Amino acid sequence: MGKKKSERPNYKDVLRQLQVELVKLQSHIIKHGDKILILFEGRDAGGKDGTIKRIIQHLSPRETRVVALGKPSDRDLGSWYFQRYTEHLPAAQEMVLFNRSWYNRAGVERVMGFCSDADYHEFIETVAHYEQLLVRSGIKLFKYYLDISKEEQKKRLKARLDDPLKQWKISPIDKAAQKHWRQYSEARNIMFARTHHLSAPWTVVRADDKQAARVNIIKDLLSRLDYKGRDEELILPDGNVVFNYEESYLHNGMIAP
Repeated sequence: MGKKKSERPNYKDVLRQLQVELVKLQSHIIKHGDKILILFEGRDAGGKDGTIKRIIQHLSPRETRVVALGKPSDRDLGSWYFQRYTEHLPAAQEMVLFNRSWYNRAGVERVMGFCSDADYHEFIETVAHYEQLLVRSGIKLFKYYLDISKEEQKKRLKARLDDPLKQWKISPIDKAAQKHWRQYSEARNIMFARTHHLSAPWTVVRADDKQAARVNIIKDLLSRLDYKGRDEELILPDGNVVFNYEESYLHNGMIAP
């Protein structure tokens, strides 16, 4: 397990240091014309919004984009599934962060019946090929899954109801999250098994502790990208918080059941 909060360095201080590293990284991305794509997936209330906010807080908005697509239009439904995501991919010098992504089809669409069995199986069969094409084109692709316990999700969803500043986050999907917990777990497990591949592996984040999750996602991202002036000691992530997916983690408590 990670350190207790009282034993950790000050969260705000560490976060600021990591945000300085992110600015260094962005300078490298712009200078070298890199294309960075980061997908954030996870259960409702997993902490995706807060993590993305901390990553982009001090980055140049000209070269940083957050993509959070809404319900597909009739045109989207009549198009190739990946089409509406493809138009938002990063160009040279850009970092793009997807707050949920094409993996909607493997999660909420599958569980809530928003897609057909045929559509789901087509996605599962083709998504690795799609991602391999992206990586071969020069895009550096990262896939993070923010994993929380059922108890923590229940607490966070209740907090949304009680906080007038978070009313915009509440949706019918949220209300079904606890009811369909087991189905979401099953869909997640199949998603991991079928879409964890060498070109774009899944990185799992234990996110019950929001601060630890945010800090370690940033550390993990920085540790996987080369840039000038990298603080090697600072960016070493905690392997108990962020780690590459392995099937055994579904059974030993590292990933919430």
